[in-house]
Amino acid sequence: MKRSLITTLIIGVAVALIVGALHATKVIAGFETFATQLVADYAGATRVVGEKWQYVFVLLTGLGVAWLTLSNVPRWRTWLLIGLLLVELFGLAWVCSLYRVFFQPAPSVLALVFAWAGAEAWSIFLRRNRSHLIRTLFSDRVSQEQFRRLYDGRTSFESQPKAYEASVVVCDIGNKVAFAEGMVPAAFTQTTVKFIRETAARLVEEGAYLQAADGEGVVGIFGFPTPDAEHAQTAVRVVLDMIKNSRERGEGKEEIAASRDIRAGVSSGAIIAGALEDRRRPLPVIRGDPIELARRFCALNRFYGSGALMDTPTFDQVSKIVVARPIDFVSGLNSHDRLEVYEPLWLTAEAGPERVAQRDSFWSGVVLYREKRWAEAYNEFQKARGSETEDDPALEFYLRRLEPLVLQLTEWPAE
Repeated sequence: MKRSLITTLIIGVAVALIVGALHATKVIAGFETFATQLVADYAGATRVVGEKWQYVFVLLTGLGVAWLTLSNVPRWRTWLLIGLLLVELFGLAWVCSLYRVFFQPAPSVLALVFAWAGAEAWSIFLRRNRSHLIRTLFSDRVSQEQFRRLYDGRTSFESQPKAYEASVVVCDIGNKVAFAEGMVPAAFTQTTVKFIRETAARLVEEGAYLQAADGEGVVGIFGFPTPDAEHAQTAVRVVLDMIKNSRERGEGKEEIAASRDIRAGVSSGAIIAGALEDRRRPLPVIRGDPIELARRFCALNRFYGSGALMDTPTFDQVSKIVVARPIDFVSGLNSHDRLEVYEPLWLTAEAGPERVAQRDSFWSGVVLYREKRWAEAYNEFQKARGSETEDDPALEFYLRRLEPLVLQLTEWPAE
């Protein structure tokens, strides 16, 4: 807004000075005579609009046309309004002549043409720069639909750093270390590349910005560069769907299942994003706590055996559409921070009463465990067990912790 206003003032004042100089030096005298003959009667006029008022009209016309051309109004509307203004200038001269007042429309008409030409030239220059910026920053990093909206300006993006509310998703192969030890380097690299390619393509397809895709995992950001009020819901839904697909494709194929087993971390909050343009190739600059936290949550899945972990801000936004359970308190980016992490399990629409009851029992068990009521916590965790065919490493994590404590309680009276 501020930049457009400054550009409008520069173009409007420059046009006023140019047209004023042309008018004062009689360079456009021939054009003025022709315009007068079309709509005005100078010989029959009893009054003439003064030179000062002419310059005021020229300046206002230049400013108005420049502002209109540089604004976000659709181009066909801009041309229509400028055409109507041109007709009105000649109409004003004709109406004035009816009252024997002579108004010379030629300087204002020239100001209209010059201001439109100058603003159009500036817009073309900016579009070329913006097109290069958009191609460099977002080509192959967003979906085709999102790229088209950025390229044609329907989605605005400025290179200046700006805060975005977003959800960051970090995905990686589940047991990557053990998987790497059991394969030759070439096979491991091929499998990793396939995982990165498929995961990155899925995140981009669902509307994420692909921030990174390498051996350290795949990072997608929902809510950037296109703001999205439901970025957290979309992020968690995509993660659950990818985990579900990886399990279905890996059933009965242990080696393939290990390679396709996915772990994810999700964190929501403010990020700062912009572009570094002081070089031939602009570079994206994206920083924020959610990126670091999502990486940490993704790695913590190996400790708890969970499929995905998310922080409290994410849970607060998705609790109505996702069945999730608390896992533990973990350290934040600062040593004194304590963050509660949750594991998303199922979409609410797909979870039946039995699964919700299992989640509630697990939740009660976690609360009792934190209160050091070991026996009661153990009983609640037992209620949270699913069928014998279901594997629940996070539940086993707590049961392994509780079994020696419960055993100690049962032996205490004997001592």
